[in-house]
Amino acid sequence: MIGKLKGVIDSYGEDSVILDVHGVGYLVHCSARTLQALPAAGELATLSIETHVREDQIRLFGFLSDVEREWFRLLQTVQGVGTKVALAVLSTLAPADLATAVAMRDKAMVARTPGVGPKVAERIVTELKDKAPAYASIDPAVATLSGALEDKRAPQPVADAVSALVNLGYGQPQAAAAIAAAVRSAGEGADTAKLIRIGLKELSK
Repeated sequence: MIGKLKGVIDSYGEDSVILDVHGVGYLVHCSARTLQALPAAGELATLSIETHVREDQIRLFGFLSDVEREWFRLLQTVQGVGTKVALAVLSTLAPADLATAVAMRDKAMVARTPGVGPKVAERIVTELKDKAPAYASIDPAVATLSGALEDKRAPQPVADAVSALVNLGYGQPQAAAAIAAAVRSAGEGADTAKLIRIGLKELSK
């Protein structure tokens, strides 16, 4: 199996690149984000490779980093997500943004991907929620709170405080982060009004 290729960019296709490695041209399928980041034809490039072997064909998929390749694999563990949808998601969201969206259960961010409807976006954030925090640079407490809100397990004052901030125009991830900080500061027994007050201070920092 091919895990990495280093060579000279020969030419670009619509969703692929031909990488010349010692005279052999490898056709590598990539996300739009990866293609935009690669150098011009004639220059050196290195790609992490995922090899798919089928009875009738061998396809290579290329990524800028091992983390991006890992997300490509993870996405395909979700029902209804194949290579095309996985590449589309990675074309829309950088790996760090995707990790945050999944950890925060932000279905709307995932659904910005062309061809990904609300149902598939929901499956992605639900089925990968336990794997995302390892890749996300967010406070684990915020991810936990977002999960509790999604599953309707959050204490009522906390849920009401997040809802109030969302109604004021803040995004769900921002509101959850602010209230998670407020809970840390005021304690779990704080009432809704106090959490909102502290949360607004956090958002104005």
